[in-house]
Amino acid sequence: MFRLLLLFKTVLIRWMSKICVPKMIWSYKRYDGRILTNTRISSSTYIGTPSMFEIEDNVFIGHFNVLDASGGLYIEYGCQLTNFITVQTHSSHISIRLCASNYVDIKDPIGYVKGTVHIGKFTFVGPHSTIMPGTTIGKGCIVSAHSYLSGNYPDFSVIRGIPAKVVGDTRDIDKSFLQNHPELNRDYREWTIGSADSESFQA
Repeated sequence: MFRLLLLFKTVLIRWMSKICVPKMIWSYKRYDGRILTNTRISSSTYIGTPSMFEIEDNVFIGHFNVLDASGGLYIEYGCQLTNFITVQTHSSHISIRLCASNYVDIKDPIGYVKGTVHIGKFTFVGPHSTIMPGTTIGKGCIVSAHSYLSGNYPDFSVIRGIPAKVVGDTRDIDKSFLQNHPELNRDYREWTIGSADSESFQA
């Protein structure tokens, strides 16, 4: 009897693990009905207020992320959001303290912060990062793991820290790769400066 129960427990654990393991889901149906065939979003990622979630194709959003889109969230083409990332487009902690027990009954409580988050094309966001309301991240950026972002960050920034600051330029990282692989220059220049026919990348 004991061995039978042990076998049943083992089978149950294996079955549950297969069901509960996060999976990457290809194709995302946006609020306007458009199917983004090359966008992949983990089954474990939560998207709040999908009607305010503006996302383009070829985006990767990994496991265990919380994306609050209630204040407007824009993720452009080719972005990669890794795992355990929090994106907030609202913040209520000030208004909760100020309004106390009346908070739930007030339509527009004082201290309530709401702001759109915009993430530019081909930007990478490392794990365990937090992006606060009203933040804009330019195109081609790298956000290092465990960063806390609030404010505006220009195109091609390497962003790191708590609070996050610009510590470098991703074009400096890309330079040697483009020099060693000139066949990549055309596509690279097309999205970085908008001209595929301009000269090859120069140091």
